Amino acid sequence: MSPCWSGWIRNILLKFILEAARHKTQDTRHRVTGQESMNEEQILQHKKNMMAIGRLLWEKGLVSGLNGNISVRANDAALLITAHASCLGLLQEKDILAVSVEGSSPADEHASTEKFLHAEIYKHCPHVKAVIHTHTVYTNAYFLENETFASRIFEARFHLGDVQSVAQTTPSVTNAEPVIERLKENNVVVLRQHGVVAVGHDLFDCFILIQALEEAIKTDAISRLYARERMTSEQPRLQTARGEPVGPPETGESARKFKLFSQEQIEEIVRVVNADAQMAELGEKTRMTMDLAVQLNETGQVHSFSFQNGRIAGVGHDADAEFLISAPEGVWRAVFKRQIDPFVATTQKKMHLRGDFAKISKWYAPCSRIFELWQRVPVE
Repeated sequence: MSPCWSGWIRNILLKFILEAARHKTQDTRHRVTGQESMNEEQILQHKKNMMAIGRLLWEKGLVSGLNGNISVRANDAALLITAHASCLGLLQEKDILAVSVEGSSPADEHASTEKFLHAEIYKHCPHVKAVIHTHTVYTNAYFLENETFASRIFEARFHLGDVQSVAQTTPSVTNAEPVIERLKENNVVVLRQHGVVAVGHDLFDCFILIQALEEAIKTDAISRLYARERMTSEQPRLQTARGEPVGPPETGESARKFKLFSQEQIEEIVRVVNADAQMAELGEKTRMTMDLAVQLNETGQVHSFSFQNGRIAGVGHDADAEFLISAPEGVWRAVFKRQIDPFVATTQKKMHLRGDFAKISKWYAPCSRIFELWQRVPVE
């Protein structure tokens, strides 16, 4: 064969190999090794949602440059995540990659450097469907000097509760365990010297938390500037929206621990609530008269409390009570261990409230007191 023909054939083969490699690379954007191909229509919708949230984060000043990353759970084995060094405000479909939760897909090398953190969250938090990580300015600045943030604004406390942080010693997260532990208590956590991570049932849930935290910290910073203008020498102590110091109650806690939702625990709750002078005052002042039931998801077990001007006048098992709060056992345990605020757990969808939220909010002060008193009846 002449050198001319052999060279021509060699070029054709080389072109064929390169074209096959290109198609294989493109295919990794939609396929995870060892898994069935994902539904193309669902992938496209996920990508559109991610691009839209990226633009929204950009427009609201919550991301800049090439910082931040977004992901959604595609299925039990895979997630879609933004590529490394992509601009969230200018995302295109090619910037969103499919990777394995186990970290074994061909697209891994092109995905965000935080893919490990995202994958670990999906592995250990089955209820999470979306994750956003940003480097928001005011939030980062606040947590350079503090470890916890508790807003003094009603709206922010409903959505955020007490926001905790974890130490960060590397540019990318290499140990996800402390982050995941915090996310079991609150859907938003801060990585000190790095940024904020929010999780939710969808991307908009995550966006709302990141924006709410940034705005709440801005408000707190501005309020402290006004306080300085009044020549106040003492920094105001962080307080809750009710004007009480942040933290668990110091006295009146039961000496024993109870089995969750046992008859003994319910009886102790009634005793503690009805013996509390502050609850009596708040209940009388707001005329809090209603039926409130609590439900354990796993068993369907229900306990209901009939309140008359803030006092528990009767208990039962009425699942049709005016207000019903339901949650899994793990969440209820966190409530009684002072790890989760029930109001925050409701807005973050860890707990479900059936009933008119606007109506119960007028009893915010006595209800908050009830939740504090619940924490004085610890579980085993």
